[in-house]
Amino acid sequence: MENILITGANGLLGQKCIQTFNSHAYRVVGCDLHENSYVRAKNLVYKQFDITNRISVKNVVEQFVPHAIINTAAFTNVDASEVEKEKCWKINVEGVENLVYAAQKVGSSIIQISTDYIFDGNNGPYTENDDPEPIGYYGKSKLAAENVLIKSGIDHAILRTMVLYGNGRNVRLNFVTWIIKKLQAGEKISVVTDQIGNPTLTDDLANVIKNVYEQKKYDIFHAAGRDIVDRYNFALKIADTFKLDKSLITPIKTCDLNQTAPRPLKSGFILSKLEQ
Repeated sequence: MENILITGANGLLGQKCIQTFNSHAYRVVGCDLHENSYVRAKNLVYKQFDITNRISVKNVVEQFVPHAIINTAAFTNVDASEVEKEKCWKINVEGVENLVYAAQKVGSSIIQISTDYIFDGNNGPYTENDDPEPIGYYGKSKLAAENVLIKSGIDHAILRTMVLYGNGRNVRLNFVTWIIKKLQAGEKISVVTDQIGNPTLTDDLANVIKNVYEQKKYDIFHAAGRDIVDRYNFALKIADTFKLDKSLITPIKTCDLNQTAPRPLKSGFILSKLEQ
């Protein structure tokens, strides 16, 4: 059995990765801050683990000697990243440095999850060859993490994704589950028309991660859903799919929200490299 270490194992993507790798071919080592795993799997070993603690990371990696480390752990609160910059950097950048440090000792590869927020959102959709230009601190931290891996010399893949949605145990609301919850409660909501991107089902991304690992495709890939749509029309589609009242959804512009962090507006990914 090959050992696969998954950080952020209790998050939505981490849970999906555990389920996707749960087979006779793999022993999955799930790691997160919590005392116990949120999911059950036949070949799962769970370790309480803080990605920002280098000694803890080193000890777990040396104990299990994973063939690959899949890093789904991240500080992803975009607005809070502008305020809690030190915490954001510690998790998103120093955490990856700790994984690299441990992986170099045992020969593990790393699959890193990145984001469209490394781009400014002026000229999407983007290919992997377009120059990053993050406009917020979250995007800057994720780009810095990419550079840590690129300079490390270890085998690695970077999967940039966006607008993740899906269902998991004890996970925070994502765009789709937020829309459903609000409309089921009969609440009026406002959704922006000028943020464009590829909604991505987390189950599909977990399958991509598994394929990238099994085919040993060490490269940068844009990995997201095929359809490019603005958030407002995506919300209408969600309402139609779940037979909810879409008249409760009001279109607005991003500037109307007065959010702390800037957002890349005209985003989106071109997926031809991944498809090939």
